[in-house]
Amino acid sequence: MTRWEYFTILRSMTPFVSAMTAAVIAQAVKPFFYYMRHKEWHWKLMGASGGFPSSHTALVSALSVSVGLVEQFRSSIFAVTLALAAIVIYDAANVRYYSGQNAKVTQQLIRDLKEKYPDLFTDPVYETKLKQVLGHKWREVIGGILLGVAVAFIVYSLL
Repeated sequence: MTRWEYFTILRSMTPFVSAMTAAVIAQAVKPFFYYMRHKEWHWKLMGASGGFPSSHTALVSALSVSVGLVEQFRSSIFAVTLALAAIVIYDAANVRYYSGQNAKVTQQLIRDLKEKYPDLFTDPVYETKLKQVLGHKWREVIGGILLGVAVAFIVYSLL
């Protein structure tokens, strides 16, 4: 296969390359933004959900914009990716965020009740740690959107 054929294949994969690049960058920069805010490093954020910027949002934003650039913004496939992006963004900022808040309240409620009624909470299920950071605040989602759009334009201009 010639270099030109590889380039043609890579060019046809621009939406995928944009989406994956945006997601990787979003995950990679999370510890740096955390450090800027809290003055301590938290490297596990590179593999965690939640935090700034939203990698889910960056991925679907880059995918949608990149499809629009490659296939035209009036195409059916752009409409499909835009609908997918809207669902993922809504889920990240609302459903998953409030699930995390619910986990936080549930854990506090169990701690309070165990303190008052220790004999009622002997089952090991009450020791299960729930993930509290599942979703995103709107500023984290907007950061993901901006990152995704920027990556889509950069990747499109390079390929």
